[in-house]
Amino acid sequence: MKIKIREYQPQDVEAMIAIWNEIVKEGNAFPQEEYLTKESGTDFFAAQSYCGVAEQEGSETLLGLYILHPNHIGRCGHISNASYAVSSKSRGMHIGEKLVKDSIRQAKSLGFGILQFNAVVATNIHARHLYEKIGFCQLGTIPKGFRLKNGSYEDICPYYIEL
Repeated sequence: MKIKIREYQPQDVEAMIAIWNEIVKEGNAFPQEEYLTKESGTDFFAAQSYCGVAEQEGSETLLGLYILHPNHIGRCGHISNASYAVSSKSRGMHIGEKLVKDSIRQAKSLGFGILQFNAVVATNIHARHLYEKIGFCQLGTIPKGFRLKNGSYEDICPYYIEL
């Protein structure tokens, strides 16, 4: 299967919302607890600096997505932040790696100098391994920085890469 990463289009929003909400429902990676609606999702994705989607070539099936935006303002405005979501049906196909690498390219093209992840959940070992393989550096560990869906707490690990 050939996968391409491209900029999202308005017709993608419904599928993007479904993938995003799947991650929110799992409760072990995104800090959000509220699901996106058609209205809030449309606004949310439009507010990003860039949104990329992974699509199976030859079909209009979205397999994953990412959002990219400033992590800070003003004197820290050169730092970007991104979040990634891959459909549970599409995991294990290296889509996350394609999304992360594309987000790095897009962040550079938008003039960002750093890509930083504020809250990678420590138990998200597949994401952590991928980030380290690509060259991200872990900044440390914040004990009990993420509340899991079951109410218990897990450490978070901030990561960054200079672009």
